[in-house]
Amino acid sequence: MSIGDGTAALSKALTVLEMVGAAPKGMTNADLLEHAGLPKTTLYRILATLIEHGLLRRDLAHRVYRLGFRYLELVRNSYLMPDLVVAAATELRALRDLTGETTYLAALDGSEVISLERCDGAHSQRSAAALGRSKPVYCTGQGKAILSRMPRDERDSLLRGVTLTALTPRTITDRGRLQVELRITAARGYAVDDEEIVLGVRCVAAPIVDNEGRVRGALSVAGPAYRMSLARLELLGPELAEAARRVGMQLQSGSRTAETEEVSAVSSSWAFHGAFPVWWAARGALYWADTLAPVLHAFDGASDRIVCHLDAPIAGMQLRPEGLLLAQAGRHLILAADETLTVHEGSSVWNDPDVTLLCTDAMGHTWGWMQRGNHGHLGFVNDAQRFESKWKFSETIDSMTWSADGACAYAAASASGTLYALRRGSSNVRRFASMPPGSGRLSGVALDARAGVWAALRDGWSLMRFTAEGVLDHIVSLPVAAPTGLAFVHDGSQRASLYITSDRNHQPIESLASAPLSGHLLRLQFDA
Repeated sequence: MSIGDGTAALSKALTVLEMVGAAPKGMTNADLLEHAGLPKTTLYRILATLIEHGLLRRDLAHRVYRLGFRYLELVRNSYLMPDLVVAAATELRALRDLTGETTYLAALDGSEVISLERCDGAHSQRSAAALGRSKPVYCTGQGKAILSRMPRDERDSLLRGVTLTALTPRTITDRGRLQVELRITAARGYAVDDEEIVLGVRCVAAPIVDNEGRVRGALSVAGPAYRMSLARLELLGPELAEAARRVGMQLQSGSRTAETEEVSAVSSSWAFHGAFPVWWAARGALYWADTLAPVLHAFDGASDRIVCHLDAPIAGMQLRPEGLLLAQAGRHLILAADETLTVHEGSSVWNDPDVTLLCTDAMGHTWGWMQRGNHGHLGFVNDAQRFESKWKFSETIDSMTWSADGACAYAAASASGTLYALRRGSSNVRRFASMPPGSGRLSGVALDARAGVWAALRDGWSLMRFTAEGVLDHIVSLPVAAPTGLAFVHDGSQRASLYITSDRNHQPIESLASAPLSGHLLRLQFDA
């Protein structure tokens, strides 16, 4: 087959594909023979090939050909930003329902904006710009919205390479006037296209900005100018800005994404039940316990070693000014800086089996949970070595962490899957985030340097990070089913390490076959 013959065959196949794609109810053999203008044998050969590749399918119930599901997969892969499309889907529909007009999602593509998604309006006469169509950045509502939130140097560099051509009498072609328009857009939070690209069509758009402050795209509503008056655009603008803000809060920044292969085991052997990771800066090591062996480990960033063997299970572990406090039933131990152990028995809040150690704040106060009947108390051990209650709960708090400035804390209740936000000096308890049972059980919580809240999900094979506003930022897949504790270590560079302890003893055999690293100390490294 010559190149010319191959091109002709491809053209015929694409013609058939476009015809079927343009027919919402599908096309019969007779329809295709009538409209394709191809010999029957050629048509059937093309149909068979397209079906084989999944681009067409037979609808046996209605005896027609329809687009195949492979086509949908190709369309999905064509998105420049699939996470943006998913995050914006609900807002696009809501804005369409609110206005009755067509709504769009667009992103910057070089020096143009490209439509990624569209929800058609309810009116017969409506905006219907094709998906994937590129439009000038300087004369569209979407483009001006995106430009308004770009860093000044990036925006100026982009616009230097753009010719401001008049597409309608209303197109802005003066660069000074365009800069004024962009400043107004940035101040009010939305942009207006007043028939600047198509006469008779107006548009209002708002930029989508992620949690890192980067502009990722724009939402817009467009329609005929007689329905989309300038007064109506001013009313819709704040609605667009709020919808775009909600979309932006859902977006992950590229630098914060972590996959399974970035999580590595750093301990040479597994523990029965790893728990209580604690960073001891003075020792330059992360201490953690195998509570059932029972053994105390230390990892110095290069190798893991056993510090000591104990004679009873470890119930809790926290760093105190006097050393590392290890709680056991009826007694507690202090590991000094020279790693000598001192045993303390008798009457002490640390030896109370009803008190569970949870964390130590920046001021050196150790916080814990005290169970009393059907209720429990979250509090700290004061200078008089007494437990001082600060908050009361009707469910058990299993883990807790404080911010570096000591202003706020986060506490996790695994039974309900609830993360609570607490503020020092206030008795109020705020529900910060909730995890459904199917996601796994909360089993550890930690704060990163950007105020992100990390939670481990036992039986969920993952970690979750929430923004300071309680919005799920992203999920990190783990190679183990049951993470048990979290601890952050910042080495002073731009890198941070999150250490994760895990359980092995309570995992079923079939789970261990898929998760051989269960029980190991794991490390996740990323840019701080």
